[in-house]
Amino acid sequence: MTTKTPKGEQTRAAILAAALDLFREHGYEATTMRSIAGRAGVSLGNSYYYFPTKEHLVQAFYASTHAVTLDAAQPVLAAERRLDRRLRGLMDATLTSIAPYHQFAGMLFRSAADPRSPLNPFSEESRPVREESITLFAEVVAGSSATIPKDIADELPLLLWLYHMGVILFWVHDSSEDQHRTRQLVDETTAL
Repeated sequence: MTTKTPKGEQTRAAILAAALDLFREHGYEATTMRSIAGRAGVSLGNSYYYFPTKEHLVQAFYASTHAVTLDAAQPVLAAERRLDRRLRGLMDATLTSIAPYHQFAGMLFRSAADPRSPLNPFSEESRPVREESITLFAEVVAGSSATIPKDIADELPLLLWLYHMGVILFWVHDSSEDQHRTRQLVDETTAL
């Protein structure tokens, strides 16, 4: 849902921020829309106007982190032509944008791993962010100097998105300090 006024955008952002705080503090399942509205300082009805369900809040979280990643990756994508460096830059931007949500991601994973969940990255509800992300990987490939064999050129953005999802799954389970092992995984695999 989009809002048309600056005040509406502020209200929407306040509700999303409150939800993310509460998800981190109490977990996704234990957080209610009522507690989110209370934390955001809006009525319950107002919170439902912007986000009809908690799942809509998580979809907004997905979109928000994707937008932050996109902005953070632009300098690397503008400067680099080598495919491995472009991919590494995007993966670094991704890990940096999601870093504050590591604990929350572990809790969210329980719901998102269910193939029937609207929070699953492969779900119909997740399609808009998934397609934007695959488009970003297409930009990584198209802006590179790499010569991609024709038989994989069309599939490569999707395959890189799947790689990215695998890295995020590894990150969710990474208990090393500042998820150092995930960064190491990216360093060792982007050249592949």
